[in-house]
Amino acid sequence: MAKKLTIAEKLRKRKYRPAPKFIAGLYKFIMFDIIGRKYHPHIKHIDKVSDYKGPCFVIFNHLSRIDHMYVSASCYPRVTNMMAGCSEFYRTKFSFIFWLDKVIPKKNYSPDRVAIHGVSEVLKRGGCVTFAPEGLASDYGCNKPVVPGTSKMFKHFKVPVFFCHLEGQYLQNTKVCLDERYGETYATTSLLFSKEDVERLSVEEMDDILNEKFRRNEYAWNREKKIKWETHGRICHRLEDFCFKCPKCGKEFTMLGEGNKIECTACGNGATMDDYYVFHPYENAVIPEDPCVWVENERLDIIKEIRANPDYFFEDECQIGNLDEYKLVGKNKTSFIVGEGKIRIDHKGMHYVGTRNGEPYEFHVDYNNLYTLITEVDSSYFNFYLKGEYFDVFPKHKTVGKFSLLVEEMHRYHVNFYKNFKWNEWMYEGLELGIDLKK
Repeated sequence: MAKKLTIAEKLRKRKYRPAPKFIAGLYKFIMFDIIGRKYHPHIKHIDKVSDYKGPCFVIFNHLSRIDHMYVSASCYPRVTNMMAGCSEFYRTKFSFIFWLDKVIPKKNYSPDRVAIHGVSEVLKRGGCVTFAPEGLASDYGCNKPVVPGTSKMFKHFKVPVFFCHLEGQYLQNTKVCLDERYGETYATTSLLFSKEDVERLSVEEMDDILNEKFRRNEYAWNREKKIKWETHGRICHRLEDFCFKCPKCGKEFTMLGEGNKIECTACGNGATMDDYYVFHPYENAVIPEDPCVWVENERLDIIKEIRANPDYFFEDECQIGNLDEYKLVGKNKTSFIVGEGKIRIDHKGMHYVGTRNGEPYEFHVDYNNLYTLITEVDSSYFNFYLKGEYFDVFPKHKTVGKFSLLVEEMHRYHVNFYKNFKWNEWMYEGLELGIDLKK
């Protein structure tokens, strides 16, 4: 009897080739032409991907869970092969459609031979590969730096790179609230790097261009566009997941977002937010201009705090989840709960001590192998890969936002492979970066 293959083995053995034209057309008709109309999408073309017949990449700034709809519609009738998080292939809601549409699996923020093989096979056959160089959808309405190694991959394959510039999609599908919100959304395609550009530019030059092109604050954009959104009376719901520190009294995890207001339960500092995503502070309140600015202020505080205290740590109780080798995850879950314990961040890395599958268990990850966290679905939990194995971490409290900032800034302090944007270098003025590499 033949050995039963694991899901990972099936993905490795899968034949990757350009997606079927019929499936691409059917997907566009259902997702964009019918379902997508409620999002009031605007598709623009500076350069049409469909006019180019050879192998190419199409990259996009990742703002929401349904960005794939805009990207595929912008490229149509050119057929695209999307790259998606490997863990998504273990979910019943995506497994079959991903196989049908020849989606390429990629382990977020981890080296992945299967992904490179899939990309290579599609491009060899003249196909078009689409992916988000940031690695995941926006957490709080701003972009992350592109994943290290992105431009190296472009230089390896030496094919043109198109850019699908998305606007408004985060405000439509935020990470803190899973409600769909209706306003206006935009997608604009253009040629970012020609084949000659890819060969001529250095990796650093390409990374700088990518980060600048992806530079984004959805709230600032909407202040200019003045688009009114239908937010179902829940525009501030769970906004405290990332806006967790009171800008007035300085206490953490005292902010509470409900309905159209966010308020500190300790000092009463707060604001309402209107349907244009604009804050209206209470009298004598201290409120940043928007959630992106709020989070960057929290980042600044963390940058200083971790340098001031060599014994700094932050922890929370949690549950952990893993994937099964053979069984798909259903009911909108991303893993199976396998244990509980404490998750901790300190200057050595991220640590878990607790149980797994009924036995004592712990892991320790240093900042050479961890530079940011994944929020795959929403801001109630985070994910990462440990030696190729997928982990979900479900903190007991609303601490995901702080864990995310801490991991990034601890990494920059100790290693700094995943650098902050050049326009944010002022945050580190007079401070050391990558101290472990200087020893």
